[in-house]
Amino acid sequence: MSEGIIRAVGAAATSSFSEYLAQSRPDLLPYGQQLPAGVVPPVPHATTIVALAFAGGVLMAGDRRATMGNVIASRNIEKVFPADQYSVLGIAGTAGIAIDITKLFQVELEHYEKIEGALLSLEGKANRLGAMIRSNLPMALQGMAVVPLFAGFDTTLGVGRLFSYDVTGGRYEEVEHHSVGSGSVFARGALKKLWQPNLDEAHAFRVAVEALYDAADDDSATGGPDVVRKLWPVVYTVNRQGARRVTDHELAEVAAAVLSDRAAAGREA
Repeated sequence: MSEGIIRAVGAAATSSFSEYLAQSRPDLLPYGQQLPAGVVPPVPHATTIVALAFAGGVLMAGDRRATMGNVIASRNIEKVFPADQYSVLGIAGTAGIAIDITKLFQVELEHYEKIEGALLSLEGKANRLGAMIRSNLPMALQGMAVVPLFAGFDTTLGVGRLFSYDVTGGRYEEVEHHSVGSGSVFARGALKKLWQPNLDEAHAFRVAVEALYDAADDDSATGGPDVVRKLWPVVYTVNRQGARRVTDHELAEVAAAVLSDRAAAGREA
């Protein structure tokens, strides 16, 4: 971004970076634009994201597959990102626009903190993300929808919270767990069976991986943990200490345990 834009933002003295861009340089925004008339070309789509509460925080996990029609566009896309120190964002839908919105949201929160000298509340973060999704509605109606899942630790209330959205930017607070994307109906079934109140962090890892396994088993657009390529889901936890990405070593151990237990029970992976 040019130094001129950065200086202008400072002069504008607004705590919302996206609002400033909408007023001064709307062409830099990833949403709200009109596509040319005609058939929307095939583009990569991100798929299944799961999130659940555990004792002391929240966890979010996403598979690594992106599809383009009946083709696997990527086997190692990342769909879960830290939004700031105390929140994470998972994306489903049109991958390119979703990733751009994620980057803009990260800058939005960082800009607010620098202007106001304090973190935006978790409720405020959830509301601002909803406004961004609402701004993408014209493109969503043309087939370029983005549906995120947002989670974080509320430092005021001292609890982890989950938020889901629809394509109009409608924001809904979820209790216990939630999933979005093409494999969400299968992941949600697993979450309903496996989730329990006050899960510890280790058991929360296991539940998330099990849910993604079940989604991949029935949804071709969802990729399960790949033991051959050593590709594991992207998993973040958020608690009072902040957001942490779960290491591949930890995930490999959980995936191996899931496979071992299912093989012993004569179940499909």
